[in-house]
Amino acid sequence: MKARSVLAGIASASVLLTLAACSNDAGTGAGDSGDETGTVRLWVMEGSLSDESRQYLEEQFAEENPGSELKVEVQQWDGIVSKLQTSLASKNESPDLVEIGNTQTSTFTSVGAFADVTDLKDELGGDDLIPSFVDASTIDGKIYAYPLYAGARGVFYRTDLFEQAGISVPTTIEEFSEAAIALQAANPEGTPNFSGMYVAAVDPHGVESYLFPQGFEYAEQDGDEWVGAASTDESLAALTALQDLFQNGTTFALDSQAGQKSFERYFNEGSTGILIGTGNIGTKIDQALWDAGKVGVFAIPSDEPGVPGATFAGGSNIAMATNSPQPELATKALELIFSEDFQTRLAEEGWVPGNTAYSDAVAGPFGEIAGEIITNSKLTPNSPEWGVAFGSTQLNEFFTRIAKGEDVAAVAASFDEQVDTSLNK
Repeated sequence: MKARSVLAGIASASVLLTLAACSNDAGTGAGDSGDETGTVRLWVMEGSLSDESRQYLEEQFAEENPGSELKVEVQQWDGIVSKLQTSLASKNESPDLVEIGNTQTSTFTSVGAFADVTDLKDELGGDDLIPSFVDASTIDGKIYAYPLYAGARGVFYRTDLFEQAGISVPTTIEEFSEAAIALQAANPEGTPNFSGMYVAAVDPHGVESYLFPQGFEYAEQDGDEWVGAASTDESLAALTALQDLFQNGTTFALDSQAGQKSFERYFNEGSTGILIGTGNIGTKIDQALWDAGKVGVFAIPSDEPGVPGATFAGGSNIAMATNSPQPELATKALELIFSEDFQTRLAEEGWVPGNTAYSDAVAGPFGEIAGEIITNSKLTPNSPEWGVAFGSTQLNEFFTRIAKGEDVAAVAASFDEQVDTSLNK
C-alpha cells in the first residue's frame, strides 16, 4: 500500500512520525498512562447508539471499574474526518476510543492514528467478528479496529399503499424503479406532495444502495492506481435510471440534510410509501403501522429475479487512538462494548452486531433478511484517500447535479476526473 499523508493537512510531519512509531510498538499499551482509575472518552457518531445504550455503557463501566468513568460523546458525521485529523494527532485532545465509519477507517489506520489491537481479537469475538470489516482494518497482518455494527440496507414499504395502487413487491431492480414511479403517480390516498419513494441527493448511502445493484462503480483499481468508473456503460445506465427516479419517483430529491436525518417521519405521516434504510429505521417506524400490518420489508433486488442486489454495507468500527491517555481502561471499555449484553442490545436496535454470533437478536422482519443483505453488500473504494476526498459533501454535490437534471455523461466525466486526481496522491 502506498504511504499516505492524510493527516498532514492538520498535523505536522513530525507528529505523524510520532503516531506511526507509537502504533508500530503500541499493542494495547498505547499512550503513557497506567493509572488504575480515570476517565475514558468514547466518541460515537450521531444516530448510532440509542440514549439507552449510551447510558448503559456509562453505568455498566462505572459499576465494573469503581472510581473510573466512561464518557460517551456523540459526534456529528458532517466534518468528522477533519475533527479526527486534529484530535487524534494531539495527546491532549485525543479521545481514547472512536467509532469510525468503515469507509473512513483506512484513512487513519494508514497513518498510525490507531493502536495495534491485534492481541484482543479472540477476547472480543474472534472469527465471529464481521470478516470483511476486520480485513479492511488490517495492515501488514496487524488489526487496528474491530467492527461495531453493520448497517444492512433494505426496503421498508407501506403494504396498504402498494395494495391500493395495485403494485406487487418488485423482484428486480428495474421493477423496483417502476414501483416507486407508479406509486407516486397513483398517490392512493390523495396525499399532498406525495412521494413514491424517499430518495435524496444528501443521502449518498441510500442512493448507492440503489445504484450498486445496477453495476455502478465509483472507481476501479488498476494495479496501484485508481481509475474513475462513473463513465462506464453500466455506471451511466445506473445514473440515468437514478435521474429518472429523482424526477418521477420522489419529491424529496433535493431534501435538506436536516430533513434526511429524520426521514422516517415522512413514512410515518404517509408522505412516502418506500424507504431505503438500515434495520434500526424499523424501530423508528410507528408501532401502530406495524401492528396494523401496513409495513413490509424486502431486500433491494438485483437485475436477476429473486436475487438481492449489492447494496452499500455501511457500518462502523471501533478503534483505540494511538494517543489514548487511558489505554488500559480503554481496553476494558472495548471488552464491555463487545460483551454479549451490549452486542445483543445493538441487534435489538436493528443493527447487525459486530459479533455475528448475536445477529439472531436483530429485531422484527428486517432481521430475517439482514444476513442475506450483508452477504451481498459492498463498500466504497478502500483507499485511504476516499474518506477525505469524497466525504458526504462531495458525494452530495455529485448526486445533486444528477437530481437537478444536468447531463449525466458530463457529470460522470467530471466526477471521474476528481477520482483520478484525488485517489492517486
